[in-house]
Amino acid sequence: MPESSWRQGGCHCGAVRFEVRAADGDKVLSCNCSICRMTGFHHLIVKGDEFRLLQGADMLTEYRFNTGTARHLFCKRCGIKPFYVPRSHPDGYSVNYYCLDEDGRPEVVVEPFDGANWEANIAKIR
Repeated sequence: MPESSWRQGGCHCGAVRFEVRAADGDKVLSCNCSICRMTGFHHLIVKGDEFRLLQGADMLTEYRFNTGTARHLFCKRCGIKPFYVPRSHPDGYSVNYYCLDEDGRPEVVVEPFDGANWEANIAKIR
């Protein structure tokens, strides 16, 4: 199994920067729920200690919907959601794979996830 390393990323304008532990071969979920489908979010789910916000906490704004559990975090300036706290993993983060810096992105395996039917499918990724 490939060793994980810290990979950096951020929002479009650069106001929000973070780093996350990831490795080649990690699984990334392509979800079809309403918000992921509309934003093209691909989930790299990590534990809380595998994520560090480097800058821009003051530039993040939060959006909650449905159960109000997931904390969707967007840059106030450019509107990009580079990561959020998901309902499925409230002690971790879901990082948008496409917000990782291109020169440091791991080679990943993309798997579909039927988030439009979240309750029926969540056990498959926990």
